[in-house]
Amino acid sequence: MIGYVTVGTNDMEKAAKFYDALAKEMGVGRMMEMDQFIAWGEMGGAPGIAASKPFDGQAASVGNGVMVALQAENEDQVQRLYDIAMANGGSDEGAPGPRGDDGFYAGYFRDPDGNKLNAFCMTAAKAG
Repeated sequence: MIGYVTVGTNDMEKAAKFYDALAKEMGVGRMMEMDQFIAWGEMGGAPGIAASKPFDGQAASVGNGVMVALQAENEDQVQRLYDIAMANGGSDEGAPGPRGDDGFYAGYFRDPDGNKLNAFCMTAAKAG
């Protein structure tokens, strides 16, 4: 059910070096990469890990930048999971939709205690 877990970083270069080394040892590499986000693992494999500069612009700390990502089957399931969260005391952190140009589709929300989650799937990447 868990697709990947995100940890916050204030220094992406250091985080990338650290997690690249761990991932190499575990036989995986980078599976997603954007300016402020890198994820390591294998789509469809064991849950991955990501390092991210917090999107709220604040300094990363334990908890800020941490998010549990739930791997959905498709865009419809992303929407259903987001709707279920909203209907059960969750709060919006970003409505479902595409993120970037590489086929990443996600909806972001917090649970009633404020823990951040997302539901995501990979879709066909936009033709370049």
